[in-house]
Amino acid sequence: MIDLHGFQLTAWLAATLVMGTPLLLAGIGELVTEKAGVLNLGVEGMMLVGAIVGFIAFVETDSHLLGFGLAMVAGVATSMLFAVLTMTFRANQVASGLALTIFGVGLSSFMGRPYEGEGITGLAKLNVPGLTDIPVIGPIAFHQDALVYLSLAIALGVVWFIYHTRAGLVLRAVGESPESSHAMGYPVIGIRYLAIAFGGAMAGLGGAYMSLVEPHLWVENLVAGRGWIAVALVVFASWRPGRVIAGAYLFGGITRLGFDLQALGVPIPSQALSSLPYIATIVVLVILSRDRIKLRLNRPAGLGKPFHASG
Repeated sequence: MIDLHGFQLTAWLAATLVMGTPLLLAGIGELVTEKAGVLNLGVEGMMLVGAIVGFIAFVETDSHLLGFGLAMVAGVATSMLFAVLTMTFRANQVASGLALTIFGVGLSSFMGRPYEGEGITGLAKLNVPGLTDIPVIGPIAFHQDALVYLSLAIALGVVWFIYHTRAGLVLRAVGESPESSHAMGYPVIGIRYLAIAFGGAMAGLGGAYMSLVEPHLWVENLVAGRGWIAVALVVFASWRPGRVIAGAYLFGGITRLGFDLQALGVPIPSQALSSLPYIATIVVLVILSRDRIKLRLNRPAGLGKPFHASG
């Protein structure tokens, strides 16, 4: 029988927000990209490049702000490689995304070799007077680092943008029918470039969160599949931003649970516990894939399809 004596629910819930933050950032960026009709499977590579660039920037400048900023720039720059290939030269999006991931893995490994295993000072947690001391809720909601709150604000901003602004309507129209959007005078390629850039910025920021905040060190392949989970998360959420938020924290909680069970010494192999979030991803996708009609209705009709502006 598994002994869970010592498991602290409040600490686990607080850590769930931390573990879910990089997934939320990368997932919400991929959602916007896919809403524009572009399937970018290079999230893992963009997160890795953002992680190492942010880490190097912090080590050299001792500035978290500069580290996060340059990580976002690196994510955008990496995403533009994908954009040029798929939007300008109309290369296959799936193949280009996979190539981007392979490129990101190799580049981050090369750049990070001198910093392998080096630890840094993590981002301090905020302490809201009068709120942090509230039993149960205080440590969970009011004692987190700034990026936890920023990521949630960005996600809620994306919800508002997609469903309550004209620009968001245009973005969805481009993803559903790029030909009709082009006929109405909207710059489909330009809009898709911007969506890809936003996805790259969020992936870079999500990667930097892992290297600068949790676990605030650099090891090769630090992201460890979180980029792939972020891509799957968008499908799991049926391309709805509200569900992306919930799904990010769900997978973050499962990831943290694996670590906590290892710390409690449960008689389960550590490899099995570490694989919990990936197993959960597979199970959820298998369940969702059974309802193909619902998936087809929510999926942007132009997702992954090349577009060429003629006339």
